[in-house]
Amino acid sequence: MMSRWYWILSQLTRRMWFRASLFSLAAIGTALLAIIISPYIPQDLPTKIGADAVDNILTILASSMLAVTTFSLSTMVSAYSAATNNVTPRATRLVIEDTTTQNMLSTFVGSFLFSLVGIIVLSTGAYGESGRVVLFAVTIFVVVLIVLTLLRWIDHLSRLGRVTETTERVESATAEAMRVRKSAPFLGGNELVDLEKDVPASARPIYGSSIGYVQHVDAGGLQDIAENGKGRIYVAVIPGQFTTPMEPIAWADSVDDDNQESSIRGYFTVGDTRSFDQDPRFGASVLSEIASRALSPGINDPGTAIDVIGRAVRVLSIWAHQTEKGAEEVRFPNLYVPGIAIDDLFDDLFTPIARDGAPVVEVGLRLQKALRDLATLEGESRYLLNAKKHSRLAMERAEQALVIDDDKHRLRAVASKIAEL
Repeated sequence: MMSRWYWILSQLTRRMWFRASLFSLAAIGTALLAIIISPYIPQDLPTKIGADAVDNILTILASSMLAVTTFSLSTMVSAYSAATNNVTPRATRLVIEDTTTQNMLSTFVGSFLFSLVGIIVLSTGAYGESGRVVLFAVTIFVVVLIVLTLLRWIDHLSRLGRVTETTERVESATAEAMRVRKSAPFLGGNELVDLEKDVPASARPIYGSSIGYVQHVDAGGLQDIAENGKGRIYVAVIPGQFTTPMEPIAWADSVDDDNQESSIRGYFTVGDTRSFDQDPRFGASVLSEIASRALSPGINDPGTAIDVIGRAVRVLSIWAHQTEKGAEEVRFPNLYVPGIAIDDLFDDLFTPIARDGAPVVEVGLRLQKALRDLATLEGESRYLLNAKKHSRLAMERAEQALVIDDDKHRLRAVASKIAEL
């Protein structure tokens, strides 16, 4: 699992200002590079290629890129608003972190700064005739880059903030979290089955210092503390859980460390909101929230709910497949971590959909068929038990909500096949 500092760095690089700042610095450096290279340019080359034209080109770029950047920002804000209103506010973060959008905006801002710096340095005469050649060549490259970026941006705008596109991003983030957690179901440590029974009476509770959701746990750092202190650490909260200073976040047993509490606390990152990275349940909850919003009377879009059910099956199938040999190797033997319960994943995904989709027969049929598919996954008795449970609960809700007997008979026919498995 990634360390705390690596995780913080990964969060930083997803910020829009970070990528835009890098592009801007590169643009400024490129504009000033002509001054350094100019002594190596042949004296008669500027006359041959007409490097004087660079002044007009840079002026056009500076004015046009400012307008394009302003337009792009307004379009992005509209896309974020659309994702919030039509999908779910929890998915907006994934839209904001879209690398394609960030690259587009960064290119436009960088091109504007490149043109602006070029014009300023040209007015000082620092380039000279030879420097103009270098600036002219780089400007042509920037123009080609802008054209390609604009063409890609036009295609990307047609999908930015749309329901299907945003739902696909949520599925991808959830699937990735599933794969990462499946490869290390206990964050690389030992399984902690029952916190009350498995934690020794001699263990000392470690309390957090803030109220919020656990976003990241640095299992490697906790292992170092336990190993150096010749003891064991039992993790009480995993990413996605809500914690307060009144409840222990971990238990330390026989750990010889003078700054034990502050050291252990430092490897738990707590924030105001949940994160997709180490928390597959959050992605599952967001998927079901998209379906619930689509089924609300104000939107009335059962097609999106049916689409989400299909994505839920794909996500859960990742967790169901047998883990490859050696993938569950215990990397941190002094660390004990609870796992994610399959029951919770089923509840997060299907309970809201079954509740809000009870009056819609097509949603009920798709849900029953999805549960039937999950129930028949080879070698997964846990899935069979949960599929039967949620099929029964969904059927009970549909019986109360549906008014036509024919619709009820159709649902019963599918649900009865699951009950017989």
